[in-house]
Amino acid sequence: MRRSTPAERRLPSSFRDPSGFLFQRDGTLFRQVNEVYREDFQRLMRPDGLYDRLVSDRLLVRHEEAPKEFVDPELGFTVIAPERVPFISYPYEWSFSQLKDAALLTLQIQRLAMEHDMSLKDCSAYNIQFLEGRPVLIDTLSLERYEEGKPWVAYRQFCQHFLAPLALMSYQDVRLSQLLRVYIDGVPLDLASKLLPSRTKWKFSLLTHLHLHAGSQKRHADDAATGKSAKARDAKISKFRLTALVDNLQSTVRKLEWKPAGTEWGDYYADTNYDDQSMAKKQELVARLAAKAKPQSVWDLGANNGHFSRIAAEAAGVAAVAFDIDPVAVEKNYRQIQSDQRKDILPLVLDLTNPSPSLGWHHRERDSLAERGPADLVMGLALIHHLAISNNLPFDHLARFFHDVGKSVILEFVPKSDSQVRKLLATREDIFPDYHEEGFEASFGQWFEIEERISIEGSERTLYFLRRKD
Repeated sequence: MRRSTPAERRLPSSFRDPSGFLFQRDGTLFRQVNEVYREDFQRLMRPDGLYDRLVSDRLLVRHEEAPKEFVDPELGFTVIAPERVPFISYPYEWSFSQLKDAALLTLQIQRLAMEHDMSLKDCSAYNIQFLEGRPVLIDTLSLERYEEGKPWVAYRQFCQHFLAPLALMSYQDVRLSQLLRVYIDGVPLDLASKLLPSRTKWKFSLLTHLHLHAGSQKRHADDAATGKSAKARDAKISKFRLTALVDNLQSTVRKLEWKPAGTEWGDYYADTNYDDQSMAKKQELVARLAAKAKPQSVWDLGANNGHFSRIAAEAAGVAAVAFDIDPVAVEKNYRQIQSDQRKDILPLVLDLTNPSPSLGWHHRERDSLAERGPADLVMGLALIHHLAISNNLPFDHLARFFHDVGKSVILEFVPKSDSQVRKLLATREDIFPDYHEEGFEASFGQWFEIEERISIEGSERTLYFLRRKD
C-alpha cells in the first residue's frame, strides 16, 4: 500500500471497514470502494434500486462517480465522490430527539434495504449526520446483500448505539447521553440494564431488547470462552421474523419520550434585563455584523434556543451550528427547527469548559471541537461573563480559545453593574479585579483586531466585532 501524498489524506475515521475508506485529495472528499465490496456495491447501485430509493427519500447522501485514482490500488474497485456534510457532529452532542430521529432513520433504512434484498451490516450512530435539518446516512458501504436465514449482524450495535442511550435518557437522566462519549462503540447493554429502573423490565420491548439481550450477550461470551458458541452462530432467522424485529424496534423507539422541563437556560430569554427596544437593537446589530463577516460557516457558542443563531444565519445566508451546554435548550431548539422545517440550524449540546475531545484509536477517529474549526464567524453572546466569573477563566485564556476557533468573532461584554453579573457574584467572592472592558480589550487585542465596539442602546452591554490576527 502506497503512502498518501501531502495533497491526499486518508480520513482516520473510516479505517475499520474493509469495504473501503474515505480520503481527501486537493480538498475534495472521495471514498475508495474496495474489490471485496464489488458485488454489494453493484447490487446497491442497480437502476431503480436501493440507492436511488434512499437518495430520492433523502435518507442517504448522494455521490458521483469519480476517476479511479486509487489511494490503495491493490484493493480498489472504484472511487466515488460523496456529498459533503458541512459540519460533522457526534451522538454525544445530540439532543434526545436528534438521537431518536437518527435511530428511526436507521431502522427505516433497514426496512427499505430488506425490500431490496439488502441489509445494514453496520448500525453505528457515527454513520448518521444532520444535513439541512434532517438525519441522513453517510456510509454508502454499510449495506450488504441479505442472506436468507442470517441473523441481523447489526442488531446488537443498534441497541448499544441507539436504544440503550435513548432508554437511559428517557427513564433516568437525559445527561446519560454522555456515556456515548466514554463508550465509543455504544453503551454496553449490561451497564444499561443495571442503570435502568426496574420498572423497565415490565416493558416487554425493553425487557427483550435490553435486559434479556444483555444476559444473552453474557451467556454467548461465556460459551465462546468454553467453545460452545456454534449453536448461537448457526442460529437462523427468517425474513419475516427479521422484519418483525425491525418493526418492533421502531415501535419501541417511537414510544420513548423525554419532556424538556424549564431550566435556568431553557427559559433564558424570558428572564433577561433587555427590554423590547434594546433587544431589537441587539438583533439589528448581530444581523449587520454577521453580514459584514461574509462567512461560509457560523458557530454560535452559548446559543440557548438558537434565537440569534437564526438571525446570523439569515443575515449571512449560510447555515449555523448552535451550541449550548443545556440539553433542554438544545432539545427545544431542535424541535423548533423541525416544526419550522428549517435547513440552516444545527443545534448541539456542548460544554465549552470541557468541549468534545479527540477520541478513538490514536485520538484520531473523532475530531475535537477545535479540529472541526476554525469557523468563519463565531458568536459568543451573553457568554463571556459566565465563562470568566462562573468558571474562573481569565480573559487571556478566553481570547486564545476564540482565536483558535474563529476567524471573525462577535462577542458581548456584560459589565459587573449588569443584573445578570450581579446574580453571579451574589453567592461568591469577587476575585475578578480585571473583569472590565479595559481588561477585556487588552487581552483580546493581543489576538484580534477590534474593528467595532458598539454600546447596545437601552442596556449597559457592549457588542464587539473582532478579526483574528494572522
